Amino acid sequence: MKNDIIFGLHAVTSLIKNRKEDITELYILQGRHDRRLQSLLQRCRGVPIVKKSRFELNDIAESEMHQGIIALVESNQSNPDSIVPESKLEGFLQDCHSNILILIIDGVTDPHNLGACLRSADAAGVDIVITPKDKSVGLTPVVRKVACGAAETVPLSQVTNLARTIEMLKQQNIWIYGATGEAEQSLYEHDLMGDCAIVVGAEGKGMRRLTKEKCDHLFNIPMAGSVSSLNVSVATGVCLFEVVRQRRHQ
Repeated sequence: MKNDIIFGLHAVTSLIKNRKEDITELYILQGRHDRRLQSLLQRCRGVPIVKKSRFELNDIAESEMHQGIIALVESNQSNPDSIVPESKLEGFLQDCHSNILILIIDGVTDPHNLGACLRSADAAGVDIVITPKDKSVGLTPVVRKVACGAAETVPLSQVTNLARTIEMLKQQNIWIYGATGEAEQSLYEHDLMGDCAIVVGAEGKGMRRLTKEKCDHLFNIPMAGSVSSLNVSVATGVCLFEVVRQRRHQ
């Protein structure tokens, strides 16, 4: 059976903590004996461990970002708890607590940006991240590594038709707020206390036209310097933690 790979110390540590039984094999850098790795390996009893050269790890990960550790996971077991199939999304939302917070990422193709967005989503207590299936990066090994374990804990649903999904969210009384530099009001002029979804767009292009039209409200992030916009992952963090700030001071 085909295996998926997860690499990087944070991502593999999260995997071991949450789903050690799903790991089929663990590759570590030959000759590495630092305390951090040894502490991690002590929690991996029962998991086959194979030592590999740096060249071999680079080849397996197709990246030099592995930090000397790679986990193999059966494809049909990869991330079963955090992936929410589109067919079960509506039921998932109905089971959520009040003051639900959703992050919608429209068409981000850079795995580093998606990984960073997932990390911010985890830190802000986002209930679920929603992305379109087309023209959007999925949960690649690089995404998992950059997310530092958040890809294993934050629920994610990839949907066929994002505009239709937003309509479904509205039917569940979830307000949709979209971030765009064209908006007249700023992020800080909106009341984000109730059930809401924050929508951010792709690198450079922002949200697609139809996605933008489906939003209940649009806002900008005030910029005091000379640059015209923020990286999508930075903007995501700013938006999510404004929601957190408002809800903590209610």
